[in-house]
Amino acid sequence: MHDDLYSGGTTMRAAVCVQAGGPEVLRIREVPVPAVRAGWSLVRVKGAGLNRSELRTRQGHSPNVRFPRVLGIECVGVVAVSTDPALPAGTTVAAVMGEMGREFDGGYAEYALLPNALLMPVTTTLPWDVLAALPETYLTAQGALDALGIAPGDRGRLLIRGGTSSVGMAAASIAAGYGVETAATTRRQDKTDALTAAGVDHAILDTGGSLTDDVHAIWPDGPDHVLDLVGASTAADSLRLVRRGGTVCVAGSLSGWLIPDFEPIAMIPSGTRLTAFHSDDLKGGAGATLLRRIVQQVEAGLYRPNLDRVFGLDDIVAAHRHMENDQAAGKVVVLP
Repeated sequence: MHDDLYSGGTTMRAAVCVQAGGPEVLRIREVPVPAVRAGWSLVRVKGAGLNRSELRTRQGHSPNVRFPRVLGIECVGVVAVSTDPALPAGTTVAAVMGEMGREFDGGYAEYALLPNALLMPVTTTLPWDVLAALPETYLTAQGALDALGIAPGDRGRLLIRGGTSSVGMAAASIAAGYGVETAATTRRQDKTDALTAAGVDHAILDTGGSLTDDVHAIWPDGPDHVLDLVGASTAADSLRLVRRGGTVCVAGSLSGWLIPDFEPIAMIPSGTRLTAFHSDDLKGGAGATLLRRIVQQVEAGLYRPNLDRVFGLDDIVAAHRHMENDQAAGKVVVLP
């Protein structure tokens, strides 16, 4: 393992996705440390949260991604070599999105060369695995709740579809802190306890059919808000479930990107709102203040980050398999 800052070595270890395929296409390689250039700084990666979008990229579903590529749309770490006076070497930073791990190499490595505009400085006492579980997940959860119009003191009712995803559990913990009554779905009976631990009031087992009976047993009029993290396959059903005049926010794509045969006038009840949240909206400076607030709230014990498992970089194949088999309840983190 290299020192905290850049040790001057010319090579580093990285998990390189050599081609599209199963988890085994992720190979641990000794590769050159990226050369620093204007506008970009070298970050010593201390942790990287795993995301399902990386799984889909690895499977070959991101047509503009060229292999070989170091995946990873987020990381936390320490600036090792800086080209930005506002971010001197030694600064703790987080980075998310902005084509990281797609157009250029991302967080599955000992070092990442990242655009200065993406770097979000944070000051924290949190351990690296906990900090690594926060950026993409909590920024997405908070952004989606904002898109739904949910705020502290809200007495509304929120249904989270895809509740044991890392974003689902983060949204549940934030909403519970707000005082919102929450229900959340999982496809696995053995994950219902994890939902309750995250602050969910009603855990619903999703057997693949309509949730109407289960939801109406809790809330006869339906929820005020639906946060749909499953996405394409469930959005139309969510629009039928939410109370008339309520809001559905699609902020995940566990089931893919496209809604087949989508007919807005037929599928969106009059007065009901359908919105979306894109985590790319909170990259760099746009997300920095919000991330610092989230970190402070975790430090204060207001949220418990839902850390599922921590893997070493050498175990990246096992980490992807764990995620792909839907074994995770919460966030999976890799520590280089």
